[in-house]
Amino acid sequence: MRSAKYFSMTSVVFMLVSASLSGCSMEGLEGESRITVGISDNVLSLDPASGYDPGSWIVFNNVFQSLLTFPVGAVEPQPELAERCSFTDSEVRVYRCTLKEGAEFSNGEKLDSSDVKFTFDRTLAIKDSNGPAVMFQSLESVETPDDRTVVFNLKGPDATFPSKIASGAGSIVSKSDYPPVSLRKDGKAVGSGPYKLTSFDDTGATFAANEKYTGGAEVKSEEIELKFFHGDTKSFKNSLIDDRVDIAYRGLTAKDLSEIRDRSEDEGLDVAEGTGVEVKHLVFNVDDPVAGNLGVRKAIAHLLDREELTAAVYKDTTVPLYSLVPTGIVGHDTAFFDKYGARPSRKAAKEALENAGVTKKVTLTLWSTPTRYGPSTDDEMRVISEQLNRSGLFETVVESIDFEQYEKNISEGKYGVYVKGWVPDYPDPENFTTPFFGAGNVLGNNYSNEEITQTLLPRAAASQDRSAAQEDFDRLQHIVATEVPMLPIWQSKQHLVVKKNLRGYQHCLDASTIFRFWELHRTE
Repeated sequence: MRSAKYFSMTSVVFMLVSASLSGCSMEGLEGESRITVGISDNVLSLDPASGYDPGSWIVFNNVFQSLLTFPVGAVEPQPELAERCSFTDSEVRVYRCTLKEGAEFSNGEKLDSSDVKFTFDRTLAIKDSNGPAVMFQSLESVETPDDRTVVFNLKGPDATFPSKIASGAGSIVSKSDYPPVSLRKDGKAVGSGPYKLTSFDDTGATFAANEKYTGGAEVKSEEIELKFFHGDTKSFKNSLIDDRVDIAYRGLTAKDLSEIRDRSEDEGLDVAEGTGVEVKHLVFNVDDPVAGNLGVRKAIAHLLDREELTAAVYKDTTVPLYSLVPTGIVGHDTAFFDKYGARPSRKAAKEALENAGVTKKVTLTLWSTPTRYGPSTDDEMRVISEQLNRSGLFETVVESIDFEQYEKNISEGKYGVYVKGWVPDYPDPENFTTPFFGAGNVLGNNYSNEEITQTLLPRAAASQDRSAAQEDFDRLQHIVATEVPMLPIWQSKQHLVVKKNLRGYQHCLDASTIFRFWELHRTE
């Protein structure tokens, strides 16, 4: 997906809206009109056992509660539905939580430990290919000694387990309202979070404050509308100008952002910018007849010009990435920069091909999808194609296909080279490595390395001191840079465009990637 675990990311989040933020009150105004948030992402599921995408997690983080959460600016998970949680053993294999008293779902049903057990058992039982079950491969069983106590027994050490259950993947559902071994598909959702879902269709969703909510969030707006633009960037941009939305989140092109920033005073808008942790990768199917050749992959690594790409396509709204773990997260290094440099080298690419026995021009199709990974993804892949072709060593074309078919074809091994975006689940280097190289990885590229899966990832998972795992993550990235099953391309900056009378949006731009409806409010 979507979402991640990071350390001191608040130090790198900066705002371009200081004038509008100075002196603003954080107190909400009762009776305010509905606030409308526009997104270009699709919401692929309302069921936490399936949704593992940015759009769905916006819904989950506001409608459901997790045992723990990341408060504004926090880099360690804190209690939310739980009163307290902790590991009870030195091997970080038994995690115990005590629930707060009096928790209820939005429909008035009591929420107790049996609902928590039901939620995790259900996610693992359904094991939806588009869901977050992959995050809980370390979970062996869940016990409920009493109505308020939950004990998670893990198969092995997993120091990141608290962060995992604090994410959207840990959204607690009702055992009375959700089928135990199948997904809910009625377009409804029942949770215990700050908001309740009141309507949902292909155009958008509406939310009302949940009067049954007993958590720590202070709800500042009674009604929120989420409007879907399904990748239509022109309509998305125009919606800001003609007052159809109050906030635009995710999906505006770099050109649109630049134009809006230039016209912001005239249009009554502000642009907020922060360093993000979303990343983009070029992925290689190592079983493909062409991309499976290591020399071909190394040649592409030598020819990729990230500086040109980010400037030409993203107008510097992204930054080049030479690490699996983005800047600002413990575990970041420069493995790909060290091995392939920042500037393209035709000489090095040609040598890599010749050493692999490739003497003819390499013919490849680069596969893209137009909506899931941002509106500029197709343009990005075309620039990469041009970079490869002008070397004279490659003859490539770009094909773009809708996301559902795209994922199906990847799973069937039909693509040799394709693009993947990742929005982390929690701020930890594990979330930028295990999903890609652990068991059941999300890349679908048939790559496996025993040192990574048997030694490095398990040892890093056992370290409660995450900085102590740096050496293992460095080694992992060195291996990946050498074997090139994927190439990191860029790291995002976060952007919001908002009306000048909106406040609280700065609390939606931290490293947790949680978009907090409850912080949004008007000043007039």
